[in-house]
Amino acid sequence: MSGWWMTVGSGARRVAGTGPGPGPRARPRFRVVALPHAGGWPSAFRSWWQVLPEDVECVVAQLPGRGARINEPPLTRVEPLVDALSRGLAELEPLPYAVIGHSFGSVLGYELTRAMEQKGLPPALLAVSARQPPCFPSEPPFAHLRSDAELLEHLTDIGGMSPGLMDRVDLMRPSLRAIRADLEAMETYRRPLSGTRVPILALGAVDDPVVIDDRMHLWSLETSGGFDRQTFTGGHFYLYTPANASTVVSRLVPGPDDPRSELLLPHPLAR
Repeated sequence: MSGWWMTVGSGARRVAGTGPGPGPRARPRFRVVALPHAGGWPSAFRSWWQVLPEDVECVVAQLPGRGARINEPPLTRVEPLVDALSRGLAELEPLPYAVIGHSFGSVLGYELTRAMEQKGLPPALLAVSARQPPCFPSEPPFAHLRSDAELLEHLTDIGGMSPGLMDRVDLMRPSLRAIRADLEAMETYRRPLSGTRVPILALGAVDDPVVIDDRMHLWSLETSGGFDRQTFTGGHFYLYTPANASTVVSRLVPGPDDPRSELLLPHPLAR
């Protein structure tokens, strides 16, 4: 497994009926490729681990500066991140897969999808969550230029940090370093000249304090494939609640009897 990707959740369980103790692992029929929010660790998708089918593998991006890579300097531009993520993903066992990105992860997911298309290994579906489309670039004042105290206050306001940590800048400084790097990468990102042929599912929350929900339909401009959108409640981090995670999983993962589970082919969006 590439150091850029971590397999989480049930993924590939022991084959039933092999007796007590560890047994051979069943080959997953599908893979969910997940990219968390700015500064997010693979554990951000822990609510998904309980709702994914046992025969579906989930791999989550683990960027420098967090998790097992906490001592590595974080990267501040999208291009080198996507280059490393795409190379690592291409090295995994081939499986049909869908990409889901949340907030900053939507930027990475979109560019990862384009990179995997160029490698001839496109996903079946790209789901983008809680991030405005690239036709709306970030504008000043930029969050990555805020002081540590100001950044902590912003994260607390949008529900990404416990209020009890507001006065613990010393404790939060390693996490803030990764968050700030991801924010800089997101805020310096600009729309590419061409989009993707992969279908896009745009996801958002009507009560998101960061993203204007009415803009999410403009992700349709980034694909020549199918497009759909779905709206939730729950604020900026709505995607990580178990109920919402279960709903989104049902949109990403085809059923076990669906032939698309066995083929590396794009599948249309469920209606």
